[in-house]
Amino acid sequence: MTIWIIFIGLTLLSMVASKNVERKFKQYSKTPTEGGLTGREVAERMLYDNDIHNVTVQMVKGTLTDHYNPTNRTLNLSPDVYNGRSVAAASVAAHECGHAVQHATAYSWLRLRSTLVPVVSFSNRIVSWVLLGGLLLIKVFPALMLLGIMLFALSALFSLITLPVEIDASRRALAWVERAGVTTAATQPYAKSALRSAAYTYVIAAITALATLAYYVMIYLDRR
Repeated sequence: MTIWIIFIGLTLLSMVASKNVERKFKQYSKTPTEGGLTGREVAERMLYDNDIHNVTVQMVKGTLTDHYNPTNRTLNLSPDVYNGRSVAAASVAAHECGHAVQHATAYSWLRLRSTLVPVVSFSNRIVSWVLLGGLLLIKVFPALMLLGIMLFALSALFSLITLPVEIDASRRALAWVERAGVTTAATQPYAKSALRSAAYTYVIAAITALATLAYYVMIYLDRR
């Protein structure tokens, strides 16, 4: 019963955190940047200032679908960020640029996460089926459940490694927008608030992954 209360609590926290990110983005989308730069212009300027000339800034569909792709070196910004001239748009664009800077400087945590991507992608495709089979056959074939736990542990590890990557990208973004004059003393706290809210979603995701992993381990130990 306790574990279910924890899961329900974490699920609710995750929903609240996601809604909070959306709320903060809408709120700070009403605050213009110094000089009225668009998210695209912020991204291109931050890349230039960090001597990065092989990354393409492009627009992708969706809302808050922004991401940096190290495979093809593209900085993908959602329409509201790409065309936006607000503190929210600048913060998101600079955060994604932070990942590009991490890539260019061989940031160790990003390299580790990138190394795990193909393994975790494969694991995520089969882990649900392996765990289901493990639960059904745990009395006669406990090794299958153990395999499922090991596969899920990769996802939990990936979530943990993501935390320093995202926090460092935000740190780089906040330092640059202030230094470049994109934000002022009055608007810098808004940028911090927006990126801090986004970071909370990763923290909750990591905690949820660890709690789920602990749950499967307890089932394995109990039913054996």
